[in-house]
Amino acid sequence: MSTPFPLSPSALPASAVAPGSGKSRWMKVPIITATFWTIKILSTTVGETFADYLAVNVGLGPLITTGMMLLLLAVALVLQFRTRRYTPWIYWLTVVLVSIVGAQITDFFTDTLGVSLYVSTAVFTVLLIGVFTAWYFQEQTLAITSIDTVRREAFYWAAILTAFALGTAAGDLATEALGLGFLLGSVIFGALIVACGIAVRAGAPAVAAFWVAYVLTRPLGASIGDLLTQDRSYGGMGVGAAITSELFMAVIVVLVAREQVHVQRHGVLTKGQSVAGGRMRDIAWAGAGIVAIVAAAAAVTAVQVAQAPASSAEVVSGTPAKVQGPLGDLSSFSTIVDDVTAKVEAGDLPAARTRVKDLETAWDGAEAGLKPRSPSVWGTMDTAIDGELTALRADHPDQATCLAASQDLQSVIASQ
Repeated sequence: MSTPFPLSPSALPASAVAPGSGKSRWMKVPIITATFWTIKILSTTVGETFADYLAVNVGLGPLITTGMMLLLLAVALVLQFRTRRYTPWIYWLTVVLVSIVGAQITDFFTDTLGVSLYVSTAVFTVLLIGVFTAWYFQEQTLAITSIDTVRREAFYWAAILTAFALGTAAGDLATEALGLGFLLGSVIFGALIVACGIAVRAGAPAVAAFWVAYVLTRPLGASIGDLLTQDRSYGGMGVGAAITSELFMAVIVVLVAREQVHVQRHGVLTKGQSVAGGRMRDIAWAGAGIVAIVAAAAAVTAVQVAQAPASSAEVVSGTPAKVQGPLGDLSSFSTIVDDVTAKVEAGDLPAARTRVKDLETAWDGAEAGLKPRSPSVWGTMDTAIDGELTALRADHPDQATCLAASQDLQSVIASQ
């Protein structure tokens, strides 16, 4: 039997049959098709964007957000392990949550503990090798199409979680160390995934190629997401996180719903493969989703570009001078900090706390565009901003402490 896609690790096991057979109950993961890779990449971006939205925009903070995501992941994994066959909506919900938690694990090591990306990348690589070694030692296979026991499924999800953490660390390392732009990063990571497929066609081990490609989907999804969401001054298209998330989620819902209906009607075996023309239809649906995203993003960008002259004409003479340095133009952040400082000096700490939320949101939203320009300078600025946030959000904020934090931040910006 031919595989449905170049990066499908092996032929389907006998358990992947129509729902009417008792053996079909243990086929717990999808066949590797174009739809699989499309949903996987899109879910990576949506997962990370949603976590940032909860932590920053909603104001839950990284600790509460991580706790919530861990709880939701535990619930999703219980559902996934309890289901008796591949159920698309449960499977992909679990993948999204694993992508969130995997990224947050890496961010915790990097941003909170200050672990070097070189170290975290090496550590997660060793951990993933360890998972694969234990998996193979116990089961004599790493093929995801053999996920037909509870133990194999446990190894599978452990590998996916570690792969997401590794993909996050390796992607951030490549972006910061090599200074790849969003577009170039998307092209490079996408080309590497395609190269994995070509290697399989040329006779390379399919299982190894699949897992390499799986790790690469994380930095690819992040690069594509940043390309769409980041402001044009940072090298992005300026579509915005909200619109990008809505676009991606809409495509994911459509593709997963099609998967759900198709599996319920025909069983796992026929998904994208056995029905006449199934593979081509699968590619067409995945391609249509990608085209819809590109078209919508291009339309939003065109509208923004058309409105740019009018916006620039509205700039008043009192606009602060641009603060240029290794990170580029920081005048928008300087304006917010000056406003916060003025409110602190006036003794209006509640208003300053409200205004500093704008600084946190803007800074976190610009991280992907600013940090690669100079990670060290970005780290200095980030530490100063954290000091400002901590002072103003204390249980009993002190005016002198808040003013000192604001002035320190102003000095950091001025020194760039």
